[in-house]
Amino acid sequence: MLCERNKVVMNQEQLIDQCANKDTCGFFLKILIVLAVILITAVTCGKIVRAETPSLKISILFNNVSYKENLKTSWGFSCLIEGMDQTILFDTGGDGNILLSNMRQMGIDPGVVEVVVLSHIHADHIGGLESFLEKDPNVVVCLPESFPATFKQAVRNRGAKVEEIHEPKYLFEGVYTTGEMGDWIKEQSLVLTTSKGLVIITGCAHPGVVNIVRKARGHFKADVYMVMGGFHLLSMSDSEIQKIIHMLKELGVQKVAPSHCTGDLARTMFRKTWGNDFIESGIGAVIELSRQVGKSTLLDKN
Repeated sequence: MLCERNKVVMNQEQLIDQCANKDTCGFFLKILIVLAVILITAVTCGKIVRAETPSLKISILFNNVSYKENLKTSWGFSCLIEGMDQTILFDTGGDGNILLSNMRQMGIDPGVVEVVVLSHIHADHIGGLESFLEKDPNVVVCLPESFPATFKQAVRNRGAKVEEIHEPKYLFEGVYTTGEMGDWIKEQSLVLTTSKGLVIITGCAHPGVVNIVRKARGHFKADVYMVMGGFHLLSMSDSEIQKIIHMLKELGVQKVAPSHCTGDLARTMFRKTWGNDFIESGIGAVIELSRQVGKSTLLDKN
Protein backbone atom coordinates (compact mmCIF):
# COMPACT_ATOMS: atom_id res chain seq x y z
CA MET A 1 0.00 0.00 0.00
CA LEU A 2 1.44 3.37 -1.01
CA CYS A 3 1.36 6.30 1.39
CA GLU A 4 -0.67 9.20 0.06
CA ARG A 5 1.04 11.75 2.28
CA ASN A 6 -0.48 14.84 0.64
CA LYS A 7 -3.96 13.42 1.06
CA VAL A 8 -3.29 12.57 4.70
CA VAL A 9 -1.96 16.07 5.42
CA MET A 10 -4.98 17.65 3.69
CA ASN A 11 -7.38 15.49 5.70
CA GLN A 12 -5.50 16.43 8.86
CA GLU A 13 -5.89 20.16 8.14
CA GLN A 14 -9.59 19.76 7.27
CA LEU A 15 -10.25 17.92 10.54
CA ILE A 16 -8.54 20.66 12.55
CA ASP A 17 -10.44 23.43 10.71
CA GLN A 18 -13.74 21.66 11.22
CA CYS A 19 -12.94 21.18 14.87
CA ALA A 20 -11.99 24.86 15.32
CA ASN A 21 -15.45 25.96 14.13
CA LYS A 22 -17.19 24.07 16.91
CA ASP A 23 -17.44 25.53 20.38
CA THR A 24 -17.16 22.07 21.94
CA CYS A 25 -13.82 21.36 20.33
CA GLY A 26 -10.99 22.80 22.37
CA PHE A 27 -7.26 22.96 22.07
CA PHE A 28 -6.61 19.54 23.59
CA LEU A 29 -9.07 17.85 21.24
CA LYS A 30 -7.15 19.34 18.29
CA ILE A 31 -3.96 17.75 19.59
CA LEU A 32 -5.68 14.37 19.95
CA ILE A 33 -6.92 14.55 16.36
CA VAL A 34 -3.43 15.35 15.06
CA LEU A 35 -1.93 12.44 17.01
CA ALA A 36 -4.60 10.09 15.66
CA VAL A 37 -3.86 11.14 12.06
CA ILE A 38 -0.12 10.61 12.61
CA LEU A 39 -0.81 7.09 13.91
CA ILE A 40 -2.98 6.30 10.88
CA THR A 41 -0.21 7.58 8.59
CA ALA A 42 2.34 5.29 10.26
CA VAL A 43 0.09 2.26 9.79
CA THR A 44 -0.71 2.99 6.13
CA CYS A 45 2.97 3.54 5.37
CA GLY A 46 3.69 0.01 6.51
CA LYS A 47 5.70 0.77 9.63
CA ILE A 48 3.55 -1.61 11.63
CA VAL A 49 2.65 -4.06 8.86
CA ARG A 50 6.29 -4.92 8.14
CA ALA A 51 6.68 -6.50 11.58
CA GLU A 52 4.09 -9.11 10.59
CA THR A 53 6.23 -10.41 7.71
CA PRO A 54 9.74 -10.93 9.13
CA SER A 55 12.48 -11.14 6.52
CA LEU A 56 15.04 -13.87 6.07
CA LYS A 57 18.45 -12.93 4.65
CA ILE A 58 21.09 -15.33 3.34
CA SER A 59 24.52 -13.78 2.66
CA ILE A 60 27.25 -15.69 0.80
CA LEU A 61 30.49 -15.22 2.76
CA PHE A 62 32.80 -17.74 1.10
CA ASN A 63 32.67 -19.12 -2.43
CA ASN A 64 34.86 -19.94 -5.41
CA VAL A 65 32.13 -18.48 -7.66
CA SER A 66 32.64 -14.74 -8.11
CA TYR A 67 29.94 -12.09 -7.76
CA LYS A 68 31.08 -9.04 -5.78
CA GLU A 69 34.47 -7.89 -7.08
CA ASN A 70 35.64 -6.42 -3.75
CA LEU A 71 35.46 -9.83 -2.05
CA LYS A 72 37.99 -12.63 -2.29
CA THR A 73 37.03 -15.93 -3.88
CA SER A 74 38.48 -19.26 -2.79
CA TRP A 75 37.45 -22.89 -3.08
CA GLY A 76 34.76 -23.66 -0.52
CA PHE A 77 31.41 -22.45 0.77
CA SER A 78 29.92 -20.53 3.67
CA CYS A 79 26.79 -18.47 4.15
CA LEU A 80 25.17 -16.46 6.95
CA ILE A 81 21.46 -16.86 7.68
CA GLU A 82 19.79 -13.95 9.47
CA GLY A 83 16.17 -13.39 10.39
CA MET A 84 15.37 -16.71 12.06
CA ASP A 85 15.17 -16.99 15.85
CA GLN A 86 18.96 -17.40 15.91
CA THR A 87 21.66 -16.31 13.45
CA ILE A 88 23.35 -19.23 11.69
CA LEU A 89 26.72 -19.63 10.01
CA PHE A 90 26.43 -22.55 7.59
CA ASP A 91 29.89 -23.97 6.88
CA THR A 92 33.03 -21.87 7.23
CA GLY A 93 34.84 -22.16 3.89
CA GLY A 94 38.38 -23.39 3.56
CA ASP A 95 40.34 -20.43 4.97
CA GLY A 96 39.54 -18.53 8.14
CA ASN A 97 41.41 -15.38 7.15
CA ILE A 98 39.45 -15.10 3.90
CA LEU A 99 36.17 -15.82 5.70
CA LEU A 100 36.76 -13.12 8.32
CA SER A 101 38.03 -10.66 5.72
CA ASN A 102 34.92 -11.09 3.59
CA MET A 103 32.74 -10.69 6.67
CA ARG A 104 34.47 -7.41 7.49
CA GLN A 105 34.04 -6.19 3.92
CA MET A 106 30.32 -7.01 4.12
CA GLY A 107 29.95 -5.27 7.50
CA ILE A 108 29.18 -8.49 9.39
CA ASP A 109 30.37 -8.90 12.97
CA PRO A 110 31.27 -12.55 13.79
CA GLY A 111 29.70 -11.95 17.20
CA VAL A 112 26.19 -11.98 15.72
CA VAL A 113 26.48 -15.71 15.00
CA GLU A 114 24.79 -17.96 17.56
CA VAL A 115 24.80 -21.33 15.77
CA VAL A 116 27.35 -22.86 13.38
CA VAL A 117 26.14 -25.72 11.18
CA LEU A 118 28.80 -27.83 9.47
CA SER A 119 27.65 -29.90 6.51
CA HIS A 120 30.51 -32.40 6.25
CA ILE A 121 34.12 -33.01 7.18
CA HIS A 122 35.90 -31.70 4.06
CA ALA A 123 38.40 -28.90 4.61
CA ASP A 124 36.75 -26.48 2.17
CA HIS A 125 33.73 -26.40 4.51
CA ILE A 126 35.32 -26.57 7.97
CA GLY A 127 38.70 -24.91 7.33
CA GLY A 128 37.61 -21.51 8.60
CA LEU A 129 36.11 -22.75 11.85
CA GLU A 130 39.21 -22.38 14.05
CA SER A 131 39.77 -18.75 13.07
CA PHE A 132 36.07 -18.01 13.47
CA LEU A 133 35.97 -19.51 16.98
CA GLU A 134 38.90 -17.31 17.97
CA LYS A 135 36.59 -14.35 17.29
CA ASP A 136 33.37 -15.87 18.58
CA PRO A 137 33.56 -19.04 20.72
CA ASN A 138 30.12 -18.49 22.26
CA VAL A 139 28.27 -20.61 19.72
CA VAL A 140 26.71 -24.04 19.36
CA VAL A 141 28.36 -26.08 16.60
CA CYS A 142 25.93 -28.55 15.02
CA LEU A 143 27.94 -31.19 13.21
CA PRO A 144 27.40 -34.71 11.87
CA GLU A 145 27.73 -37.41 14.50
CA SER A 146 30.30 -39.15 12.28
CA PHE A 147 32.87 -36.36 12.74
CA PRO A 148 36.05 -37.57 14.48
CA ALA A 149 36.06 -37.39 18.27
CA THR A 150 39.27 -35.36 18.13
CA PHE A 151 37.55 -32.70 16.00
CA LYS A 152 34.62 -32.46 18.41
CA GLN A 153 36.97 -32.10 21.36
CA ALA A 154 38.98 -29.41 19.60
CA VAL A 155 35.76 -27.42 19.10
CA ARG A 156 34.94 -27.77 22.80
CA ASN A 157 38.47 -26.74 23.72
CA ARG A 158 37.85 -23.48 21.85
CA GLY A 159 34.91 -22.78 24.16
CA ALA A 160 32.05 -23.72 21.86
CA LYS A 161 29.31 -26.24 22.55
CA VAL A 162 28.89 -29.26 20.27
CA GLU A 163 25.58 -30.73 19.15
CA GLU A 164 25.90 -34.00 17.25
CA ILE A 165 23.42 -34.68 14.46
CA HIS A 166 22.46 -38.07 13.08
CA GLU A 167 18.72 -38.18 12.30
CA PRO A 168 16.57 -35.38 10.83
CA LYS A 169 16.15 -32.88 13.62
CA TYR A 170 14.36 -29.71 14.67
CA LEU A 171 17.02 -27.16 15.67
CA PHE A 172 14.78 -24.21 16.50
CA GLU A 173 11.72 -22.46 15.08
CA GLY A 174 11.73 -22.77 11.29
CA VAL A 175 15.16 -24.46 11.10
CA TYR A 176 15.77 -28.18 10.58
CA THR A 177 18.53 -30.51 9.48
CA THR A 178 18.13 -33.48 7.14
CA GLY A 179 20.40 -35.47 9.41
CA GLU A 180 23.37 -37.40 8.09
CA MET A 181 22.99 -38.69 4.56
CA GLY A 182 25.32 -40.75 2.36
CA ASP A 183 27.25 -43.98 2.70
CA TRP A 184 30.83 -42.83 2.32
CA ILE A 185 30.89 -39.08 2.99
CA LYS A 186 28.30 -38.29 5.65
CA GLU A 187 26.66 -34.94 5.03
CA GLN A 188 23.78 -32.94 6.48
CA SER A 189 21.85 -30.17 4.75
CA LEU A 190 19.93 -27.31 6.33
CA VAL A 191 16.19 -26.84 5.78
CA LEU A 192 14.46 -23.50 6.41
CA THR A 193 10.73 -22.87 6.34
CA THR A 194 9.65 -19.76 4.46
CA SER A 195 6.31 -18.29 3.48
CA LYS A 196 6.72 -19.84 0.01
CA GLY A 197 8.04 -23.27 0.94
CA LEU A 198 11.24 -24.99 1.99
CA VAL A 199 14.70 -23.55 1.36
CA ILE A 200 17.34 -26.29 1.29
CA ILE A 201 21.00 -25.33 1.73
CA THR A 202 23.60 -27.91 0.75
CA GLY A 203 27.34 -27.91 1.36
CA CYS A 204 28.53 -30.18 -1.45
CA ALA A 205 25.52 -32.48 -1.90
CA HIS A 206 27.75 -35.57 -1.84
CA PRO A 207 24.69 -37.79 -1.17
CA GLY A 208 23.16 -36.39 -4.39
CA VAL A 209 21.21 -33.15 -4.67
CA VAL A 210 18.13 -35.02 -5.94
CA ASN A 211 18.29 -37.41 -2.97
CA ILE A 212 18.55 -34.49 -0.56
CA VAL A 213 15.58 -32.67 -2.09
CA ARG A 214 13.53 -35.87 -2.24
CA LYS A 215 14.23 -36.62 1.44
CA ALA A 216 13.45 -33.08 2.59
CA ARG A 217 10.28 -32.88 0.52
CA GLY A 218 9.03 -36.26 1.72
CA HIS A 219 10.15 -36.04 5.33
CA PHE A 220 8.93 -32.51 5.97
CA LYS A 221 5.78 -32.84 3.82
CA ALA A 222 6.20 -29.46 2.16
CA ASP A 223 6.95 -27.98 -1.26
CA VAL A 224 10.51 -26.91 -2.07
CA TYR A 225 10.85 -23.24 -2.90
CA MET A 226 14.62 -23.04 -3.40
CA VAL A 227 17.73 -25.23 -3.35
CA MET A 228 21.11 -23.53 -2.96
CA GLY A 229 24.75 -24.33 -2.31
CA GLY A 230 27.10 -26.86 -3.87
CA PHE A 231 25.45 -29.51 -6.06
CA HIS A 232 28.59 -31.57 -6.78
CA LEU A 233 28.11 -31.80 -10.56
CA LEU A 234 31.57 -30.62 -11.58
CA SER A 235 32.62 -33.85 -13.31
CA MET A 236 29.26 -34.78 -14.86
CA SER A 237 28.39 -34.77 -18.55
CA ASP A 238 25.63 -32.75 -20.25
CA SER A 239 23.29 -35.72 -20.30
CA GLU A 240 23.89 -36.56 -16.63
CA ILE A 241 23.26 -32.94 -15.60
CA GLN A 242 20.12 -32.82 -17.74
CA LYS A 243 18.73 -35.87 -15.93
CA ILE A 244 19.28 -34.15 -12.58
CA ILE A 245 17.62 -30.97 -13.84
CA HIS A 246 14.65 -33.02 -15.02
CA MET A 247 14.30 -34.77 -11.66
CA LEU A 248 14.52 -31.50 -9.71
CA LYS A 249 11.83 -30.05 -11.94
CA GLU A 250 9.67 -33.11 -11.31
CA LEU A 251 10.16 -32.59 -7.57
CA GLY A 252 8.75 -29.09 -7.97
CA VAL A 253 11.85 -27.05 -7.12
CA GLN A 254 10.81 -23.48 -7.90
CA LYS A 255 14.16 -21.67 -7.67
CA VAL A 256 17.82 -22.72 -7.73
CA ALA A 257 20.99 -20.99 -6.54
CA PRO A 258 23.84 -23.39 -7.39
CA SER A 259 27.47 -22.52 -6.75
CA HIS A 260 30.74 -23.91 -5.35
CA CYS A 261 31.22 -27.48 -6.67
CA THR A 262 28.29 -27.33 -9.10
CA GLY A 263 30.57 -26.46 -12.02
CA ASP A 264 30.30 -23.84 -14.77
CA LEU A 265 28.61 -26.18 -17.25
CA ALA A 266 25.93 -27.22 -14.79
CA ARG A 267 25.35 -23.64 -13.64
CA THR A 268 24.87 -22.57 -17.27
CA MET A 269 22.36 -25.37 -17.83
CA PHE A 270 20.49 -24.56 -14.62
CA ARG A 271 20.35 -20.88 -15.61
CA LYS A 272 18.94 -21.76 -19.02
CA THR A 273 16.28 -24.07 -17.54
CA TRP A 274 15.13 -21.92 -14.60
CA GLY A 275 15.51 -18.54 -16.31
CA ASN A 276 14.42 -15.76 -13.95
CA ASP A 277 14.17 -18.33 -11.16
CA PHE A 278 17.93 -18.91 -11.29
CA ILE A 279 19.38 -16.96 -8.34
CA GLU A 280 22.94 -15.65 -8.39
CA SER A 281 24.77 -16.92 -5.32
CA GLY A 282 28.45 -16.17 -5.81
CA ILE A 283 30.61 -14.50 -3.19
CA GLY A 284 28.85 -11.50 -1.63
CA ALA A 285 25.39 -12.27 -2.99
CA VAL A 286 22.49 -11.59 -0.61
CA ILE A 287 19.21 -13.47 -0.98
CA GLU A 288 16.19 -12.07 0.84
CA LEU A 289 13.02 -14.04 1.55
CA SER A 290 10.03 -13.94 3.90
CA ARG A 291 10.22 -16.45 6.72
CA GLN A 292 7.18 -18.45 7.73
CA VAL A 293 5.02 -16.68 10.29
CA GLY A 294 3.74 -18.81 13.15
CA LYS A 295 4.80 -22.17 14.47
CA SER A 296 5.95 -24.86 12.06
CA THR A 297 5.09 -28.50 12.69
CA LEU A 298 7.32 -30.33 10.24
CA LEU A 299 8.97 -32.48 12.91
CA ASP A 300 8.52 -33.43 16.51
CA LYS A 301 10.59 -30.89 18.44
CA ASN A 302 11.72 -33.43 21.03
